[in-house]
Amino acid sequence: MKYGEIKHFARQLRNNPTPAEAKLWVHLKKRQLNGRKFLRQHPLLYDFNKSEYFYFIPDFYCYQELLIIELDGPIHDIQVDRDLNRQEILVHTGFRMIRFRNEELNDMKRVLDRIAGCFRG
Repeated sequence: MKYGEIKHFARQLRNNPTPAEAKLWVHLKKRQLNGRKFLRQHPLLYDFNKSEYFYFIPDFYCYQELLIIELDGPIHDIQVDRDLNRQEILVHTGFRMIRFRNEELNDMKRVLDRIAGCFRG
């Protein structure tokens, strides 16, 4: 996929968040969590060749911490291997990842505490 197409796709995802993404974004936007800046649906390139980019678009990403947050809805129950492969590639590339099931967002304090617990300093 060309980079312009990736950016367009990411923009579509940002403009159409899932209810879970919208719920968590309320607490992460504008550096509300310990002053960390999070991006939503931001493409992360992990490889490329002359004509194609290879990328992932995580739900949330904090550059300062190299931390990716993924929210797992029902679709993730049937794509476990794909998610694990994706996570292995991203961790090997230097990112850290934390995952939450959508239902966990019902205890937002616990979720935010777990995210903040991943911060390095």
